[in-house]
Amino acid sequence: MNQPVTIMPCLDMKAGRVVKGVHFVDIADAGDPVECAKAYCAAGADELALLDINATFENRGTLLDVVRRTAQACSVPFTVGGGIRDVKSAGDVLQAGANKVSVSSAAFRKPEIIPEIIKEFGADSLTVAIDVDVNPSLPSGYEVYVDGGRTATGADAVEWAKQVDGYGVKVILPTSKAGDGAKTGYDLPVIKAMVKACRATIVASGGAGKLEDFLEAAKAGATVLLAASVFHFHLIDIKELKAYLKAHGIAVR
Repeated sequence: MNQPVTIMPCLDMKAGRVVKGVHFVDIADAGDPVECAKAYCAAGADELALLDINATFENRGTLLDVVRRTAQACSVPFTVGGGIRDVKSAGDVLQAGANKVSVSSAAFRKPEIIPEIIKEFGADSLTVAIDVDVNPSLPSGYEVYVDGGRTATGADAVEWAKQVDGYGVKVILPTSKAGDGAKTGYDLPVIKAMVKACRATIVASGGAGKLEDFLEAAKAGATVLLAASVFHFHLIDIKELKAYLKAHGIAVR
C-alpha cells in the first residue's frame, strides 16, 4: 500500500458527553469531548471524528458550542457529523471550526444536498457516512440504514455508495451496524465492495477490537481506520497501533 493510512478516533457524542455503545445501543459514558480530543491529539491521532449521535433522531442541529471548544483544543483535522441536513447547517459547523462535515441520513433522503455542499464548500469539506447492515436479499448483501442505524431503507448499500461517489465525494464512511462497538473486527466484505466500486477514500468503521483488525481493514483497501471503544477504554494505544501496522508493511503517518 502506497498511501499512508490515517488513524481516526471517533468521539460519539450524546448530550454533550462522549459515549460508546454496542450495535448503536447500550450507551456508556466515555468522558468530555474536549478532554478526549486533547488526549487523542497528544496520543498521535491523525484525524478525529465527532458524531452527535442523537441529533438527527431528535430533529435538532449539532451542538455548535462543543464543536467550537473542540476546534480550539484540537491540533489535527476533525470531521463533525449528526444533525447536518442542508448547506446552512453544514456551514454553521464548518464556521464553528470543523474541517469537514459528515452527512448520512439527510444525504440519503435528499441526495441533492451532496452536490450543494460540495459546490458551496468544496469536495474536501464533505464525508458521506453510510450505516449498513447485512441483508442477503440485496445485490451486495448490505442495506442502508438511517436515523443512527434505527431505520432500514431497503436500499442497497454499495449501489448508494456508487451514487455518492458519482457526485465527487472524496470520503465515504460505511459503518457496520453488526460490528459497531462489538470488537469482533471490521466488516471486510463491505469495505472491499466499496473500495472496488468507488474512487473515494473508504473509511473502516465499526468493530475494531484488536491490532489485527486494523491490519485486515488496511489490506482490504481502507485508508482511514476509525475506531472508538478500543481507544476510549485504552485497550489499544495509537502509537502501538502505528508501530504494529508499520511492522506489517502498512505505511502510516
